[in-house]
Amino acid sequence: MAVTSIRFNQEDEKIINFLRKTLNSDTSSVVKRALYDLYEEIREREIIEEFEVRESESEVHFSTLDESPVAKN
Repeated sequence: MAVTSIRFNQEDEKIINFLRKTLNSDTSSVVKRALYDLYEEIREREIIEEFEVRESESEVHFSTLDESPVAKN
């Protein structure tokens, strides 16, 4: 497991303390949660952008539930 030191200025420290109290968590968990939330946001944006490209190239087809293979079983 890697150990990373992070320096926070006073404003950052206020935010960290607020989040620690609000989430009833330690600093490490708050930073990890923020890290994963940011990563998830970026990945979702990439997925949406990829979908929009496919949609603009008419490669997207929507089906009704009745057309779904699941509905035919």
